[in-house]
Amino acid sequence: MTDKTSNQMWGGRFAAGPDAIMEAINASIGFDKRMAAQDIAGSRAHAAMLAATGIVSDSDASAMREGLLTVLSEIEGGKFQFSTALEDIHMNVEARLKDIIGEPAGRLHTGRSRNDQVATDFKLWVRDQLDAVDGALQALMRALLVQAEAGADWVMPGFTHLQVAQPVTWGHHMMAYVEMFARDLSRIRDARRRMNECPLGAAALAGTSFPIDRDMTANALGFDRPAANSLDAVSDRDFALEFLAAASICAMHLSRMAEELVIWSSAQFRFVALSDRFSTGSSIMPQKKNPDAAELIRAKIGRIFGANVALMTVMKGLPMAYSKDMQEDKEQVFDAADNIMLALAAMEGMVRDMSANVENLEAAAGSGFSTATDLADWLVRVLDMPFREAHHVTGSLVAMAEKKGCDLPDLSLEDMQSVHKNIREDVFDVLGVHNSVASRVSYGGTAPARVRAQITRWKEILA
Repeated sequence: MTDKTSNQMWGGRFAAGPDAIMEAINASIGFDKRMAAQDIAGSRAHAAMLAATGIVSDSDASAMREGLLTVLSEIEGGKFQFSTALEDIHMNVEARLKDIIGEPAGRLHTGRSRNDQVATDFKLWVRDQLDAVDGALQALMRALLVQAEAGADWVMPGFTHLQVAQPVTWGHHMMAYVEMFARDLSRIRDARRRMNECPLGAAALAGTSFPIDRDMTANALGFDRPAANSLDAVSDRDFALEFLAAASICAMHLSRMAEELVIWSSAQFRFVALSDRFSTGSSIMPQKKNPDAAELIRAKIGRIFGANVALMTVMKGLPMAYSKDMQEDKEQVFDAADNIMLALAAMEGMVRDMSANVENLEAAAGSGFSTATDLADWLVRVLDMPFREAHHVTGSLVAMAEKKGCDLPDLSLEDMQSVHKNIREDVFDVLGVHNSVASRVSYGGTAPARVRAQITRWKEILA
């Protein structure tokens, strides 16, 4: 690319072309070529609108639209030669279009600017990622539903502070993650609805004097409406920030679940076995089966949250409207999109493949005095004891069991009556973990019947 050719990009404004350093810092083609399909879709919609409004001839618009399909074919086929001297995906596409169709290519940019063009391309790209994450979240939720349905009756310990608290069911625990990822799904869909306004036609910042039809291009590109303010349309990157914010929260949820899988698959817990597809071995310790996929998912939050902070920092001090700083908006979003999709796919695979160790879960569910709350509730319900007194009596019984080295169901009736004389034989009915979970019938509770009702509800929603 000669200096003369480079100068043509700038409309003759500069006497000499940018040197190598300026070219390197100014060019974005190295990463924004990922938006080639969106760029060409926007340009084809724009060309059709220019013809429909009489701004260009039908023949010129037809040549543009067909030529753009040829460019897209070359890019998708790996035959396109990208040029750093042409800065970005927009100029690369337009230059190649001129090679293919000649003079009509110069009319394509009528009534628009690279400012509204890049905003449109980027919105289209982010919208595609929102749709992809939507699908991946639904797939993960369905995998969790399969696990929940299989283990609606399996008992396991519920934890607070990672200490055994009360028995719950495996299905209940799986459904907790369904609810978490459902909120992520809601955020993704909410962000998509809000961002679905078309910037194209805002031009550089003030709109255009050409009689364009912005509703036509918005409709052609699947937007709900044109963006209402041209200044805002070219300077807005809220859609990218919302995607990163939603992805960050989703990655945090994935990280929490990954942490549980790391713990549960350890030799100390043995709650679950992860499949070989999502585990690795050790180079020197033949007994090891490492939950590497879960650990890598756990780490993704750093990259995704970092992308969110990075773009917030880029945007925080920018005046209206477009500034070149905004060229730094894409790489973080591209990286975050790649990693959230990878993390979701890996988690879905692990959830589908993992098998629960039902015996270990049940044994752990009954440890750590997990039915102490059931005992306190029984004292309130059957003996009409104030809860604070029941709490104290139960605490004394726990201390006794601890001293004897046994659990609450292992105490004799005489042991219990030595703490409170009115305790009866039927107290033992509430001390079993299965009775405990079956009694939690309040809405949202862990009782198997409640869990199955929630599974049915979510199956219907996802259907």
